[in-house]
Amino acid sequence: MLREQQMKTSYWMAAACLVASTSGFANGFKPIEIKDQELSELRGRYVMPGRIISFGVVMSSTWRNASGDLIGAQTSMQIQAATVKPEFYVSTYSHSGNAGNGSPPDQGTGNVVGGAGLNTSQGITQSVRAAGDGNSAYNNIAIDVKEASQAPALAPSQGQALMAGQTITGSSAAGSIAVSATNGGVQMAIQANNNQGSAIQQVAQGGLLQNTRLLGNSNMVNNLTQLNVVLNNNGPSAGALDCNLNQLAALRTMGY
Repeated sequence: MLREQQMKTSYWMAAACLVASTSGFANGFKPIEIKDQELSELRGRYVMPGRIISFGVVMSSTWRNASGDLIGAQTSMQIQAATVKPEFYVSTYSHSGNAGNGSPPDQGTGNVVGGAGLNTSQGITQSVRAAGDGNSAYNNIAIDVKEASQAPALAPSQGQALMAGQTITGSSAAGSIAVSATNGGVQMAIQANNNQGSAIQQVAQGGLLQNTRLLGNSNMVNNLTQLNVVLNNNGPSAGALDCNLNQLAALRTMGY
């Protein structure tokens, strides 16, 4: 009889603990881990639809060798809600070092091995590989986000319009550069003279590649991609706020 009563008492205590714990979860937030796959689907959802009123991309690549000879190019694109089709405009430029009287740099003798997978990577890839002395190379990405009540005026188009499948080239004593519309994006490739190396910068298929190979000495290389975004600073309407609050309220019942 005593054993049976002790068993019943244990059952009631267990039931009381279970009820207490259940009510505790009901009154508070229960943390639930979000899987990586779910997080990956959240990209691009940080801004309400229609908030972005202007978006632009500026890319530039330059190569200066030991004699001061320079080759480079810049391409830019800006789109707005009223823009029918985005267009890239390309400008190439060059400069002769030492007032044009300098001798070309010595032939590069370096050797860089491997790296074939860099051209097939996804996301953002930045690489500098050097087999020489006194070189400097920079791969830079800049993101400029501003707020405004209206989209900025479109800047005057400078350079030559880059069409799909087209390649725009330039050359100097430093080397040659080719800007092409390929793989659904834009690619800027520099091949330096005298076996000094090469550089490539590409924005395509949702990824960014900046890759520099240095085989000679005293070269200066710069790759820059800048994203310019303007957001509408007009506050959301009451209906939009209610929608956001309702979504947060729904998360509570789901255990978040």
